[in-house]
Amino acid sequence: MDRQTTGNISTLIGGILAALIVFIGFNSFIIINPGQAGVLSILGKAQDGALLEGIHFKPPLVSNVDVYDVTVQKFEVPAQSSTKDLQELSASFAINFRLDPIQVVNIRRTQGTLQNIVAKIIAPQTQESFKIAAARRTVEEAITQRNQLKDDFDNALNERLEKYGIIVLDTSVVDLNFSPEFAKAVEEKQIAEQKSQRAVYVAKEAEQQAQADINRAKGKAEAQRLLAETLKAQGGDLVLKKEAIEAWKEGGAQMPKVLVMGGDSNGGGIPFLFNLNELER
Repeated sequence: MDRQTTGNISTLIGGILAALIVFIGFNSFIIINPGQAGVLSILGKAQDGALLEGIHFKPPLVSNVDVYDVTVQKFEVPAQSSTKDLQELSASFAINFRLDPIQVVNIRRTQGTLQNIVAKIIAPQTQESFKIAAARRTVEEAITQRNQLKDDFDNALNERLEKYGIIVLDTSVVDLNFSPEFAKAVEEKQIAEQKSQRAVYVAKEAEQQAQADINRAKGKAEAQRLLAETLKAQGGDLVLKKEAIEAWKEGGAQMPKVLVMGGDSNGGGIPFLFNLNELER
């Protein structure tokens, strides 16, 4: 083997070694970005201590790092339950949560991926928490006391997920449905209440009308009483004469058509007027 061939081989080996060193160097470190947490596994065994944001050393070739997103996640989870009065109630919850970065190692060991966490932990615990909240009230109370229902659900869900390293930030009731039978019962109840309110209104209106009639009758009786007292008093005949003249004027003051009868020589009698046209009919 000549000197040139030996030199070429040495150059090749040197290049391979340099590439190997570069490869090993790049694979000896990992960068964890903000909003992430990593779990280091060496020869398939998860190591204690989560890798938080920054650069970290990892043994080359024999290690692997699983990176978890620890920012806010949102999933919509359906749930069903029976209420205290044994009515079927279904709901859909939007759950905002994030993973506790300190507990990602335990999460990696027990649950694995984020998809497993949702399917195996969050979904069933949401169902159980909704059962706890719904069982404390009737279906009507679940509808009219929706905020209290959500509070009970939140408390139960937080308590159940906290031990899994899952931090619940917020929940919202996307939809709340009840059985068709109960929907029909609610509709019938509303119709009955509307009829009852209408009946009360009609009764009050009739009562007010009756009271108005009574007041009018009382007013008329009082007016007649005052008129009688006036007529009995001195000068009452003058009042009657004035009324007769007013009636005559309202009739058109047609002298040939009106006959006046009564009255004495002293002018104290009460005149009597009537329309002759009525006699001609």
